[in-house]
Amino acid sequence: MSHRARFAVMVSTAILIAVAVLGTAGPAMACPVCWGASDSPMAQGVNNGIFFLLGVIGSVQIGFVALFVSFRRRGREEQERRDSFEVINGGTGGSR
Repeated sequence: MSHRARFAVMVSTAILIAVAVLGTAGPAMACPVCWGASDSPMAQGVNNGIFFLLGVIGSVQIGFVALFVSFRRRGREEQERRDSFEVINGGTGGSR
């Protein structure tokens, strides 16, 4: 079997598998919450879980922002401290 024929068989097999999976995936894609009433306790629990996880993600992102703001502030303070020193050219001029 040539390379081109092997490739054609692989492509046709992949297309056949994709059509079979997509054709039967309709009922499997809906969760029990989607099939039930939107005001059921299960749907409310899922919504509460989503909001909780969004809060966790938001707090982690706020923590990263605070970390980088802290790095920036510390860097500026360190640069100001370094800039406050004066370079003395030639030293004190005295000999020891």
